[in-house]
Amino acid sequence: LFQVVHAHKPHFMALHCQEFGGKNYEASMSHVDKFVKELLSSDAMKDYNRARVYLDENYKSQEHFTALGSFYFLHESLKNIYQFDFKAKKYKKVTGKEIYSDTLESTPMLEKEKFPQDYFPECKWSRKGFIRTRWCITDCAFDLVNIHLFHDASNLIAWETSPSVYSGIRHKALGYVLDRIIDQRFEKVSYFVFGDFNFRLDAKAVVETLCAKATMQTIRAADTNEVVKLIFRESDNDRKVMLQLEKKLFDYFNQDVFRDNNGTALLEFDRELSVFKDRLYELDISFPPSYPYSEDSSQGKQYMNTRCPAWCDRILMSHSAKELILKVSMD
Repeated sequence: LFQVVHAHKPHFMALHCQEFGGKNYEASMSHVDKFVKELLSSDAMKDYNRARVYLDENYKSQEHFTALGSFYFLHESLKNIYQFDFKAKKYKKVTGKEIYSDTLESTPMLEKEKFPQDYFPECKWSRKGFIRTRWCITDCAFDLVNIHLFHDASNLIAWETSPSVYSGIRHKALGYVLDRIIDQRFEKVSYFVFGDFNFRLDAKAVVETLCAKATMQTIRAADTNEVVKLIFRESDNDRKVMLQLEKKLFDYFNQDVFRDNNGTALLEFDRELSVFKDRLYELDISFPPSYPYSEDSSQGKQYMNTRCPAWCDRILMSHSAKELILKVSMD
């Protein structure tokens, strides 16, 4: 992170985290606090004299807990920075460094919402939701939204239909957020939405392409006759196994296809955002699939064989935000 800051020298930096503290957050929150304190006091960040940190650490509240963390750092050279108070409906000048954690529901400087269970009955309880903040720099106002959408529960179910049922749940959730941030309560401004969208490649199309010359073997459970495994073998070459697919297994024999040229050959199967093409814009993707990298730090460039690699982590923006970006780059 410090290397990136040093290389780009941003005047305003937003760092959005999802699932901070990891899956064992009860035991890991102390590490989060240490990370935050180190970040705020580090020599590499000494020129950022104002900061706002919002950490949803209230994991004992199933009704509200999202495990989202939003960090904002402002360079000393940046003057007249204001943040919006959603309750008072007015901007307040940003000074000093402040950390808000635990129950963020009472913090007027943000809007936070966990997706309601009855809104998404297809999913069991999860930590998915969003946090929204609004900023104004020299009369330019914009929203920054930290979001975490629903994942695929089963590779086999994702493979059955195109687009998958999980894709439909994500569309519903993202549409809900977009409607929420442009509703009538506040003035409309440009917005950026970034986080873990859990966007996946069209599983059926990917498998059919990767295994176009393979034969498929179906394994069923003896007691229920339910499909539990699909094995794709080369038609010749000693019927070598190319892909094994289970609920939480996507074991393809050649991971390089996802890394070569940043996986560009598979971008045609990244279709989930197309539903929102009239509402959201994205700069060209120039990085390999961001999920699921190995959690073993000694194998950082390897993908786990639990899911098909996909571009889950994205930065999207409204079309007015795109105009801001293009205007800056032109000027």
